[in-house]
Amino acid sequence: MAELRENSAWVRRFHPSPESSVRLVCLPHAGGSASFYFPMSQALSPAVDVLCLQYPGRQERRQEPGIENIPDYADAIAAELKPWLDVPTAFFGHSMGAILAYEVALRLEREGAGPVALFASGRRAPSRYREENVHRRDDDGIVREMQLLSGTDARVLGDEEILRMVLPAIRSDYTAIETYRSEPGAAVRAPITVFTGDRDPRTSLEEAEAWRAHTEGEFDIQVFPGGHFFLANHSAKIIEIVSAKTSAVGSQRH
Repeated sequence: MAELRENSAWVRRFHPSPESSVRLVCLPHAGGSASFYFPMSQALSPAVDVLCLQYPGRQERRQEPGIENIPDYADAIAAELKPWLDVPTAFFGHSMGAILAYEVALRLEREGAGPVALFASGRRAPSRYREENVHRRDDDGIVREMQLLSGTDARVLGDEEILRMVLPAIRSDYTAIETYRSEPGAAVRAPITVFTGDRDPRTSLEEAEAWRAHTEGEFDIQVFPGGHFFLANHSAKIIEIVSAKTSAVGSQRH
């Protein structure tokens, strides 16, 4: 079974830790790839077995069409993760990844196999809606948005050939997240920890705190100095919190 799981197009296991008693699934932001979480995987290994998701339409999956709506995204990810839930498993998602983590958790909990904890980073609560249309912009307009959020490697923004390769995936992701509407009143049973930047142009403190209504469990919010990709400058502290909470909750479920 382990060998079959390793061959999944969706899962990157940069630092396999099969002896770990707890697992963390990391879901990237819009346009992001599994490698975004390589440093977190490295830091948490071998105490935590980290799985980093690779969405279609990027890197070695760039020939595959992107997914343009959150429900289909979440259905596909939930199906991929079912074989990995043999140990207590937590989810970490940044930006679009936070919404996907939440929607996947809802799906798996309905089947009696949800995560032990959910970490939502850099994203307003599912119930907080803003009218956004980045996905309808031309290529230059999407590039301007990427520059505003400072989440894309400057080398990519300066290399037109690479940029043109990744833009279709970015547009698909923006289409998915900007057309997303949450199920009214929905909440996960797993505890939620929110990470947010105090100068994030896409998430206010009130919008981040609104995640509280989306869990029946404990809620915690951690505010850091910075914009949308605040975690780049506070990775050590975030990893420390994730490690402590994941290990604690995981041990309780054993």
